[in-house]
Amino acid sequence: MFSSQAEVFDKERRYIMQTYKRPQIVLKSGKGAILKDFTGKEYIDCVAGIAVNVVGYSHPVVLKAVKEQADKLMHVSNLYYTEPQVELAEKLSEITGMYKAFFCNSGAESIEAALKLATKITGKTGFVAAEGSFHGRTLGSLSVTFGHKFRATFKSLLLNKVKFVRYSDADAVRTAIDADTAAVILEPIQGETGVIVPSDGYIREVRSICSERGVLLILDEIQTGFGRTGRWFAKEHEGVEPDIMTLAKALGAGFPIGAMLAKSGLEFGASEHAATFGGNPLACATALASIKVIETEKLVERSRELGAYFMDKVRDVGLASNPVVKEIRGRGLMIAIELTKNCAEIVNSAQERGVLINCTSDNVIRLVPPLVISKEEIDEVVSVLCAIVK
Repeated sequence: MFSSQAEVFDKERRYIMQTYKRPQIVLKSGKGAILKDFTGKEYIDCVAGIAVNVVGYSHPVVLKAVKEQADKLMHVSNLYYTEPQVELAEKLSEITGMYKAFFCNSGAESIEAALKLATKITGKTGFVAAEGSFHGRTLGSLSVTFGHKFRATFKSLLLNKVKFVRYSDADAVRTAIDADTAAVILEPIQGETGVIVPSDGYIREVRSICSERGVLLILDEIQTGFGRTGRWFAKEHEGVEPDIMTLAKALGAGFPIGAMLAKSGLEFGASEHAATFGGNPLACATALASIKVIETEKLVERSRELGAYFMDKVRDVGLASNPVVKEIRGRGLMIAIELTKNCAEIVNSAQERGVLINCTSDNVIRLVPPLVISKEEIDEVVSVLCAIVK
């Protein structure tokens, strides 16, 4: 083990490619919505592994499932049947309304599967995506991700029939669809861009346009799924059923797993797609346990209630009227505080005061805590933010 945090930092620079900008803390353990670092200092976590740890840290139901499954079987590949995989596929069909699943290991992989399936089904290779979108960093998912900083270095390798249109503008989608369009791909709420909530009816109208024009609708619920927005999935806010949807992040409660789900009649055939580790028994058992916790502890309803409480509290302490604060927005426990300045300094100050927050799009504080966070912990977070911003 390491003797100090400094030793961890030094060896990280020596042995790991420097693709991440990390704060100078080494996290060691967690319980509920609280994380503890190398020195024993505690933090209220409003990042949750980037909207991953919805049931918090060290939940006993999840830990029990992991230990029991690890004792029996961790991995055998998809050359063989396993019970947890079939059970999880059935459960996902039940809670999403979709028909069949393809399991993978991450959100980007689920997007890759969705793009491939759309191309297979339609025989077309064009896609319509939104400005401000973020769907991943692999070449296919990067092709439908907007933003020069993500795409510039790899532009020559990306799919060349992708059109980006203004988010929350259904007419722009209608205009962009042409004879080569296989699918429209959207996030029901844009996360990486700063928790951008579209106008009411937007997703529903895009669904109608896709149906009229005979193109598929892919909804990326990687960040918005499993209660994050106060519904099981953000599509439920408008009663929309996509042709394909993608899941990851919160699906595994911190264990890597992704899924691409499709409606009846849309599926891969033998050898058309695969993932060696996709849907392995340990990942699926963990996901099933997490879903069980969400159901039994009513975390979807809790997200809706505490999200409203969180935003009301932020407004009550006067943050909304502070000239540094441009807008407060969100749904459920997916909240953004947009500032008129870069928020990196605020992130650092919050960390010093025992609160972990995330800065996205340079000037947006993104708050996506575990759904098990308490009102008392929310009060402390708001108090810290208020003191820093003032």
